[in-house]
Amino acid sequence: MKSLGEWRWDNWRGDAWGGLAAMLVALPSAIAFGVTILSPLGHEYAAQGAIAGILGATAIGIVAATLGGAERLISAPCAPAAAVLSAFAIQVSQHGAAPQTVLLMLILMGLACGLLQMLFGAIGIGRLIKYMPYPVVSGYLSGVGLIIILSQVPKFLGAPHGGSVWAVLRSPSVWQWQGIVVGGITVAVMLGAPKVTKAVPAAILGLAAGVLSYFALGLADRSLLELAGNALVVGSLSVSDVGFTDAIVGRWQTFGALGRDEFVSVAVPALTLAVLLSIDTLKTCVVTDALTRTRHDSNRVLIGQGLGNLASAAVGGVPGAGTMGATLVNMSSGGLTRLSGLTAGLLTLAAFLVLQNVIPWIPISALAGILIVIGVRMFDVHSLQLLRQRSTVLDFVVIIAVIAVAETVSLIAASGVGIGLAILLFIREQIGGSVVRRKSMGNQTFSKQMRLPAEMAILESRGDQTAIFELQGSLFFGTTDQLYTALESDLKTRTYIILDMRRVQSVDVTAAHVLELIEDVLTERKAFMIFSQLPQNVATGQDMRQYFDEVGLVRKEHQVRAFSELDAALEWVENRILEEARLERVAEKPLELGEIELFRNRKPETLAAFEGCMDKRSYKAGEKIFTRGEAGDELLMVRRGSVRIMLPLDDKQSHHLATFGRGDFIGEMTFLDGAARSADAVAFTDTDLYALSRKRFDFLASEHKKLAINLFEGLARMLAIRMRFTNSELRLLQLS
Repeated sequence: MKSLGEWRWDNWRGDAWGGLAAMLVALPSAIAFGVTILSPLGHEYAAQGAIAGILGATAIGIVAATLGGAERLISAPCAPAAAVLSAFAIQVSQHGAAPQTVLLMLILMGLACGLLQMLFGAIGIGRLIKYMPYPVVSGYLSGVGLIIILSQVPKFLGAPHGGSVWAVLRSPSVWQWQGIVVGGITVAVMLGAPKVTKAVPAAILGLAAGVLSYFALGLADRSLLELAGNALVVGSLSVSDVGFTDAIVGRWQTFGALGRDEFVSVAVPALTLAVLLSIDTLKTCVVTDALTRTRHDSNRVLIGQGLGNLASAAVGGVPGAGTMGATLVNMSSGGLTRLSGLTAGLLTLAAFLVLQNVIPWIPISALAGILIVIGVRMFDVHSLQLLRQRSTVLDFVVIIAVIAVAETVSLIAASGVGIGLAILLFIREQIGGSVVRRKSMGNQTFSKQMRLPAEMAILESRGDQTAIFELQGSLFFGTTDQLYTALESDLKTRTYIILDMRRVQSVDVTAAHVLELIEDVLTERKAFMIFSQLPQNVATGQDMRQYFDEVGLVRKEHQVRAFSELDAALEWVENRILEEARLERVAEKPLELGEIELFRNRKPETLAAFEGCMDKRSYKAGEKIFTRGEAGDELLMVRRGSVRIMLPLDDKQSHHLATFGRGDFIGEMTFLDGAARSADAVAFTDTDLYALSRKRFDFLASEHKKLAINLFEGLARMLAIRMRFTNSELRLLQLS
């Protein structure tokens, strides 16, 4: 895999064609955006806006492609930049700022935006911005589209001095039918061109059609062919006798004339611009990755975009972002590497040098038509599907709220409102789901410790002392009341409350406080709260075991216990219940053969015959009794201690299948079918066993057939009892 910083020349032809196609798509939009931004300063600044758009496309295209973190990405002036900057220019102009001052403030915004984007990338915010909720992104895109449309309506109608959309709509006398005709033809060709050909971008054909229709109208009205004082075209490239390069140098020399108030007034719009352009760029990168099965470096992308916007501001260009349309056209035309983006930037500069004499004659209404089409396409029509289901109606409300705030306040306020509403919806969804996945009682769910029938009878009769709650999701301030309500009735009656935490994703301070209150309630009743399977690494990165220790939830002086597995917690509770029933296991005295359930109530001579065929064995805690895969035919009866049956998963991991205690037996499968051992048996404590081999048993059975029948009957009865309890647990799991 090639690194992002490595230049590749193996596809230079495809990159050249991709860059050319991308330039043809981005250039008309860049000119239109530039005109939109500077035209509020006066019609004579429209041409300067067109040049600023071209220079922005050149600077951003070259720098971002060279230094960015995404292949194929084409960067150019975009709709969010036009919306924010034009709104700022209108606002500042209405407060009496001189055009030159506004120009300096716009340059300052571009510089600040670039620096902020570089900061976003340097501190790693790039990976976070792209996770902005879909309703917020959808609402902001639709809001930007609506802002663009409303700002272009006066120009589309040919209003000579612009003005607000509502004022122009109320005054048909200021409309110019020539502008409407040119704009209408531009829109019609732009919409219809893809149905005829896709070889040439629709925006280029639309702009060409607009220019040709304007000159056709000029044949009937010769005044349209006059450049001076003509409000229907971009106009002269110079607002004074000073050359364009000298004008840029002059602006930099007068930068010190800006005061503190101007710098402060630029801060919030610059932040808005940086956030919106970053979102726009990363959204394009995510789509590109999905189509090409590649991955971009989000933070490096933002650093590259920031440097590109700094370069654009330095030469008087319009800020921009990675654009979806030009990027997709680049890919479909053969562009594969960053060379295509560099080519697009260089060709934009070449187009500027070649078309200097053409740009003044571009009709304003044609550019307005292009932007209106772009604005309409920014509307997320797929979001209307959210209205079809009640569960997603509120998400649609978030989109509408973002659009409304974007139109009435600002885009940054709209983003803030959208994120706030999305957080509220998330909390609502979390609260709506149950934090208790399953509840069971101690007489329904048992540990893997195999019990004798008498012990199981006690656990069944007294199992209602135990309530097991399997929790899920996030335990936070929004779900703590639900958690307490679910446990409240059992806190007053149960002796053991087991909270299985394996499916819990996070626990906040509020939830920890509620668990502490539950702990205090149980401690007063001398009841126990038991945690099982506290996750060490959840998706949020939280170590829950460490967190519970830090907040003091697991305290030795209280009735609280924590176990690594639910089975260990159940086994601990069962042992306490059996001890309370005075059936505790006497570990000091190994059982005699007649005391083992399988041989209970047998005649002395029968016991003597069996014992004569058996071996007595002893194992230390942790010592293996047998291993999976080894040959063996012995039935082993536990006289003292306990044995764990473990299923090896790999060299390091094993699964705990069951635990067998004093009076029980193991190894019956191999004893019955003669196959190899299916699992490992490990002495959990110091253990004494009786061992009866199948070979010895068969010899005994040949002389005492009734003894053999009785033994098999006992084995079958004990296995049937085990199976019944297993079936009960499986039924409970299926119903949960």
